Amino acid sequence: MVIDEFETERPHLLAVAYRMLGSRAEAEDAVQDAWLRYHRARDSGDDIRDLRGWLTTITGRICLDVLRSARVRREAYPGQWLPEPVVSRLDDPSEQVTRRQEVSLALLVVLEKLTPEQRVAVVLHDAFAVPFEEIAAVLDITPAAARQHASRGRKAVAEGQARHTADLAEQRRVLEAFLTAAASGDLHALAAVLAPDVVAIGDGGGVVNAGRNAILGQDKVARFWAGLFSRLMREASDVTTEPILVNGDAGMLVTGTYADGRDLLTVLSVAVADGRITAVYSQLNPAKLGSVVDR
Repeated sequence: MVIDEFETERPHLLAVAYRMLGSRAEAEDAVQDAWLRYHRARDSGDDIRDLRGWLTTITGRICLDVLRSARVRREAYPGQWLPEPVVSRLDDPSEQVTRRQEVSLALLVVLEKLTPEQRVAVVLHDAFAVPFEEIAAVLDITPAAARQHASRGRKAVAEGQARHTADLAEQRRVLEAFLTAAASGDLHALAAVLAPDVVAIGDGGGVVNAGRNAILGQDKVARFWAGLFSRLMREASDVTTEPILVNGDAGMLVTGTYADGRDLLTVLSVAVADGRITAVYSQLNPAKLGSVVDR
């Protein structure tokens, strides 16, 4: 009975933890820790009247500890950091429902810039409607202070998030136009689908060369991607692109084999607004692509 009750809440808890941590692996560990605490609480005879609320609060506390310890690791991370993508098939009818429940990479990227306290407050209140009194208990502060963390976090999100308003059909159209132009080296066509303030971020985790800094601006991003595709055509064989969903949005899985035998594996996704790409995200870190390999 205890297991059944918990398993009913597991998808919700995974959604909470992933939004807070940006890593499916870390989210699963956090939820498993929540399960152990729940099991101990039940064995101790604790009276848990609101199971979802209790588990959400416990998961929030666990994630807060992870975020605080992760700040040191993230500061020492080699190059740019991107969340671990949630990749699913584009042709799976069930994904049309699932994608509405996903959180975009554009949002996760800017959530990463918040303090742990701001991130917990924003995610719990704005995404899951947890009252500030309960958030205050998670953060061990007053409700007024919890509101302030949420307010500051929202402001940072509004100012820092890449514009991303296009529906899935427009995302796919713009992404395909971008890749076609990049593969042909057509800088004029590339510029036509890039917003003037576009940003390109690649995460290689220090294992795959992805550039240590974000690339800013229409011209620089266009030249970078045209050069990248030109280099891929010279250095890799059997290069294929497969349309996928990345966190519920349009994306592309790029695979192939380098001349030295190394595998080429990249998950590409974009943020799109007003018919143009505002951000390009390239996840190349093998440690964050395990779910892609296993799918």
